[in-house]
Amino acid sequence: MKPSGRALEALLEGTHADPFALLGIHEGPRGAFARAVLPGAETAEAHDLAGISLGALARIDPRGLFEGPVSGPRQPVRYRCTGGGHEWWQTDAYSFGPVLGPTDDFLIAEGTHLRLFDKIGAHVIDHEGARGVHFAVWAPNAQLVAVVGDFNGWDHRRHPMRRRADIGVWEVFVPDIGAGGAYKFRITGPDGAVLPLKADPFAFASELRPATASVIAEVGKPAWGDAAHRAHWAATDPRRAPMAIYEVHAGSWRKPDGGEFLTWDELAEQLIPYVLDMGFTHIEFLPVSEHPYDPSWGYQTTGLYAPSARFGGPDGFARFVDGAHRAGLCVLIDWVPAHFPVDAHGLAHFDGTALYEHADPKLGFHPDWKTAIYNFGRREVASFLVNNALFWAEAYHVDGLRVDAVASMLYRDYSRASGEWIPNAAGGRENWEAVAFLQAMNKAVYASHAGFVTIAEESTSWPGVSKPVHEDGPNGGGLGFGFKWNMGFMHDTLQYMARDPVHRRFHHDEITFGLMYAFSENFVLPLSHDEVVHGKGSLLTKMSGDDWQKFANLRAYYGLMWGYPGKKLLFMGQEFAQRREWSEARSLDWELLGAPAHEGVRRWVRDLNQAYAALPSLHARDCEGEGFAWLVADDALASVFAWIRMAPGAPPVAVVCNMTPTFHSHYRLPLPHDGVWREALNSDAAIYGGSGEGNLGQVIASHGAALVALPPLSTLMLVFEDQ
Repeated sequence: MKPSGRALEALLEGTHADPFALLGIHEGPRGAFARAVLPGAETAEAHDLAGISLGALARIDPRGLFEGPVSGPRQPVRYRCTGGGHEWWQTDAYSFGPVLGPTDDFLIAEGTHLRLFDKIGAHVIDHEGARGVHFAVWAPNAQLVAVVGDFNGWDHRRHPMRRRADIGVWEVFVPDIGAGGAYKFRITGPDGAVLPLKADPFAFASELRPATASVIAEVGKPAWGDAAHRAHWAATDPRRAPMAIYEVHAGSWRKPDGGEFLTWDELAEQLIPYVLDMGFTHIEFLPVSEHPYDPSWGYQTTGLYAPSARFGGPDGFARFVDGAHRAGLCVLIDWVPAHFPVDAHGLAHFDGTALYEHADPKLGFHPDWKTAIYNFGRREVASFLVNNALFWAEAYHVDGLRVDAVASMLYRDYSRASGEWIPNAAGGRENWEAVAFLQAMNKAVYASHAGFVTIAEESTSWPGVSKPVHEDGPNGGGLGFGFKWNMGFMHDTLQYMARDPVHRRFHHDEITFGLMYAFSENFVLPLSHDEVVHGKGSLLTKMSGDDWQKFANLRAYYGLMWGYPGKKLLFMGQEFAQRREWSEARSLDWELLGAPAHEGVRRWVRDLNQAYAALPSLHARDCEGEGFAWLVADDALASVFAWIRMAPGAPPVAVVCNMTPTFHSHYRLPLPHDGVWREALNSDAAIYGGSGEGNLGQVIASHGAALVALPPLSTLMLVFEDQ
């Protein structure tokens, strides 16, 4: 049937909702018939992909509309075009069949497709004999979607997309293009209004800000050299392995001369050897996914699937991870499913409706960050996020995710006053949809990627954060995370260290209380970026006393933390006692390492890491109560704390902290074994900037105790050697 003039006009204007019904090859009563829009062409001849002529088409509209009979069956075709004295070939996107199939439709509709990143977005593929890019995007309420980009002059009339009605996904295969081009989606909303051009939610790469287009890219790398690393962690229980995490903001760890950012390859050359020398086991990056605003540090992401263009192409990030793995380091990334920014090119009102977010601001707007909140109860949204977690594990071999702001997801009234939130169906404050999403994410990654870990930044007493999903608890099953940040440890201990030592005797429980719950979850002890920004100062400036005491307090505090049950996390710069508060706009103050006090702290952290990894008693029971026992818990007057760390088959380690400037020359320390206890670490040693007091390398325990020298503001670690 010949289309109406109105339909052809809509086709030429790029407003026809079903361009595949008119364009391409169609069977008719008189044989195959072709119709194509070929802007600028004066003549057009159809050929199959092998180059055999199928017949010439007539131009029926000067804007480039051609049609006419062709020989052969329905098949992909190429047109030899002439116009303005030029000749060119153009493969017809509308002569190709769909890429997605009924199985994709079923799984996408069900919300159980775990390979969405292979299907949605922009993928360089071979399809029906041609090489090109398949574009697909979820926009169920759109009237029309077209892909625009460098390859079609950003002309929406060139590539309107096919709508898969059952699932609301639009797709088109554009032949003869490849990686590297910029693109966006032009979406006409349900009210007929054309939205601002939207970046691809599944884009694998993006333009460098302030530009916001997505970029066609292939992910990962063709050959990885990290099989041994991944096999090791697949066979390891991370709860019983040393985990000393170096938290890094990739844009400000170091800045190049005359430039804004190091590339991933430059970071690999400098950061990996540094972290290895410092004895850390893991690098954790603040979010590496694309974001438009530098001061958001990546937590306001608009491209969850795209490593930021600030550091080069996505292949560079893959090389960094591979290099870290070959060196024996794990790579974690911060992941932000708690909220997303409302930038016009992003997810907000993506198809003209509240698609990824809730329509009601009491559910869909975050008052703290002025951002949107994902609608976790919508299966397509939950699937988008679960697939993103799987994507980083598979495409880039990252070893785990630290999930940001989990508490804000778990509670409907988070940062909201009465009347500003909507209770759940039972009248409560719990966000059960978010719970189900987090459980689904954890089940998916742990089931498919052995050795992968997830870590929750969760600041409340929600039970079972790091318990398996199948384990019963007060709120049903656990959330399924591998670890949880111990925010209580961070808050209480920093508060204690800020106090003048003369007052610490009255706040002894700020250290001891944490051991009441230290094994209720699998904890990471975080001294993170959040503690050294927004007027909080650096860790050094948080310590009490004059400058000498601040350094001594910081060394003693690090010793306490490395001896305390739980995995360790330290934000960059704090390992050498950065004085200034951190800013993403400048590099760390590396020149401080020329000062003995700062270099002493760096040496201390390095030696703590090495001892933590070398002594199983310090790490192998980090998450189990059997690995800890108090030696001195109640000496508030002297502000002394002592405990024993243990692991099966390993020599026990006594950790002793003196949190006053008073030197105790003969402190009676209970010890569980008589014999020699080697002084393995002493934060007051001269090489760390201390006064040099100590125990001459060892103490002798007899009848269950030893007389120990406790230097001022210090932490000692004593390793039992023999009878």
